[in-house]
Amino acid sequence: MNAKPFLAHPHVGTTIVATALSALIAIGLLSAVAGLFLRDGTPLGQIVIAEHACADYAFASERETCMRLFLAASHIQRVASR
Repeated sequence: MNAKPFLAHPHVGTTIVATALSALIAIGLLSAVAGLFLRDGTPLGQIVIAEHACADYAFASERETCMRLFLAASHIQRVASR
């Protein structure tokens, strides 16, 4: 009997396919996250300004409503100034 443990080596083709599949999945996930950020269209600077303007509200729902109204008003001002 052979007491030496034997580990099967994966085929080169299997390794290449697994690497390509994992790269495609990573690219898909990164592009999906980037698409979510770009779809919203609100610059981060505007969100930070809205958060500071609405910091006085204690409840998260009130703060989110205030931020939406603030961002909507700033969007209307930007469109009107064009």
